This record gives sequence, structure tokens and C-alpha cells, in this order.
Amino acid sequence: MMHFPVMEYFHSIQGEGVYVGQPSFFIRLGGCDVGCVWCDVKDSWDADKHPKLSVDFLLDEASKHPTKLLIITGGEPAMYDLTELTNKFKEAGYRIHIETSGAYPLIGEFDWITFSPKKFKAPLKEVAKVADELKIVVFNKSDLQWAEDHQKLVSSDCKLFLQPEWDKREIAEKIVFDYTLSHPNWFVSLQTHKYLGVD
Repeated sequence: MMHFPVMEYFHSIQGEGVYVGQPSFFIRLGGCDVGCVWCDVKDSWDADKHPKLSVDFLLDEASKHPTKLLIITGGEPAMYDLTELTNKFKEAGYRIHIETSGAYPLIGEFDWITFSPKKFKAPLKEVAKVADELKIVVFNKSDLQWAEDHQKLVSSDCKLFLQPEWDKREIAEKIVFDYTLSHPNWFVSLQTHKYLGVD
């Protein structure tokens, strides 16, 4: 039985992207070497700070809630071989989503891949090609070019989202709003859970 460093696990709504508002069970894995300066979960970076929990324990915790949507996030969850975790949850009837920077190959079974590339560690083209959703965090106007560059790497079916960085949202929201009005293939993703004041 594999154990993973887990910063936290919780039942909440998906606050971003295509599945915004949907009740979900989240597993936030510890460990990340991407190092985004504006990361809102820097405590996740050091995997050694977090308890190692078994897949069976996590499945038991998830089963206490009615949702059958699992979201694996981090940190950078693709640092790990997630085969056992995803297989066990699949067997229990869960739909499995992962949120990744794309810096590592994906190992496991996933129903939905949210690809959110970061400038601090180059993403892999192989991850971009299989992404269902491209999410670019917008800190300033230069991030719009970053978004356009990575749009070229994903499939034509991939959903495109620009998400204002929370701590600069008063400026970033205006940048995103103006851009999406003239680029209707992109959508605005707001961190709904933060507006609601929930996890």
C-alpha cells in the first residue's frame, strides 16, 4: 500500500474552471519544486512537512461525503506515481481530476486534466497535448502572451481559462476582462471559493 505526503484533504466545491460550483473531495499532496512566487499554498512545497497517508485511509475519508468527484491537487501532484491512488478511487466509482503545472509526466488514470503551466519550471508538451482545460494565472499583462503561447500546445477541444491572481485581483481582473472581450475563445475563471470564504 502506497502512502503519499498529504497537506490536507477536504470536502468543498470546485472553485475554478469548467466544474466550478461542483461538490468535490480534494486531496492536496505535499511537494512542489515549481516555486511560484504568488503561490497561495507555499506550505505544500516541502513534502517532508506533511504526514504520509495511505490510499485506503484517503478513500475512507472521501467516502464520508456524498460526492464522487475527486480532485488531486498540490503542490505538484504529478511528482508522484498516482496509479494506485487513482485505481482505488476509480474502483469505488469516483471521477478523477488532477490539477498540474505539467512539469512532470502524468502517471495514473484521470478523467479530467487541468493544465496550469508556470514560468518557473517549463511544462512538458506531452501533458499539454492531453489537457482538457488550460488555466493561466494572470499576474500582469505579460501573462497574456504566455497564455497565447500555451494555447498553441493544447488541443482544439481544450477549454481555455484566464484566472486573475488573487492578491492582485483588482488589477488582474481588469486585464482578464478586457482580454476575454476581444478573445471569446477564452473564459474568465474566478476563485469562487475565495469569494465565498470557504476552502
